[in-house]
Amino acid sequence: MTAYVLRRIFGAAWVLVGVAVVVFFIVHLTGDPAAIMLPPEATQADIAAFRHAEGFDRPLYEQFAKFAGQAIRGDFGDSLRHNTPAMGLALERLPATLELGFAAMFIAVLVAVPAGIVSAVKPNTPFDFAVRLFALLGQSGPTYWIGLMLILVFGVWLGWFPVSGIGGLSHLVLPALTLGLFSMAKLMRLTRGALLDVLHSDFLRTALAKGVGSWRLIGHHAMRNAWLPIITQIGVELGTLLSGALITETIFAWPGIGRLAIQAIYDRDFPVVEVVVLLAATIFVILNVIVDLMYAALDPRIRYD
Repeated sequence: MTAYVLRRIFGAAWVLVGVAVVVFFIVHLTGDPAAIMLPPEATQADIAAFRHAEGFDRPLYEQFAKFAGQAIRGDFGDSLRHNTPAMGLALERLPATLELGFAAMFIAVLVAVPAGIVSAVKPNTPFDFAVRLFALLGQSGPTYWIGLMLILVFGVWLGWFPVSGIGGLSHLVLPALTLGLFSMAKLMRLTRGALLDVLHSDFLRTALAKGVGSWRLIGHHAMRNAWLPIITQIGVELGTLLSGALITETIFAWPGIGRLAIQAIYDRDFPVVEVVVLLAATIFVILNVIVDLMYAALDPRIRYD
């Protein structure tokens, strides 16, 4: 077990190194930050002075060597726009993204798993048809359109919830629903499919013939074997929600790292873009490692050598 964990950590470290290299070179291909950071009346001397002060006049390999050396120490430099450490700026916004992501995942699991179970147990019923239709529509609707419709109906017409900013629980409802709807539809469909596969297994028919109650059969035996793909998808979806909430945070003016990344991309604020991408990648990798380690707890047949 220990050897497996060390191998996974080593592999995750190389993944993050690859992400750092890719994001560095991509952001440096987007253009010169001086064109945006300096006022329109800036002279060529002003632009040259800015580029020299920030090191943008050096060869790209020298800039990367400096970036890599600082990144190893956890220093990604200062934000070009805010003149504060980029890592500190991202960490200030991270709790808002975590709050939104976990709320969205909680809503998705709370609705999707029970609905998927009932749909699998009672196939070809009106409820099953409704679940499959919802799963189809939920995965087809663009996030920005869903968010705007929720704002229009529940924020403007009915006035039930605030439509922007962070605050109490009421501020969280609409963005969490917007962000979690796609994951809800996907988990609903996956739970139904995974449980249907297990329900047709020989060991369940044997247990039923021995007199095991139907709901105990589903809850204890069937779901124990159906959980692996569901847990895998939950881990993937949670990582996606925490690292990819850019559209939702922008629509609802939610002060998370997604909105910070969008602003940094517009500003060509290279240090902030780099640290946000690496932070999101780290969260995603950690969640995948945790999901892998949960397999052995869910299925005793799995052993890590």
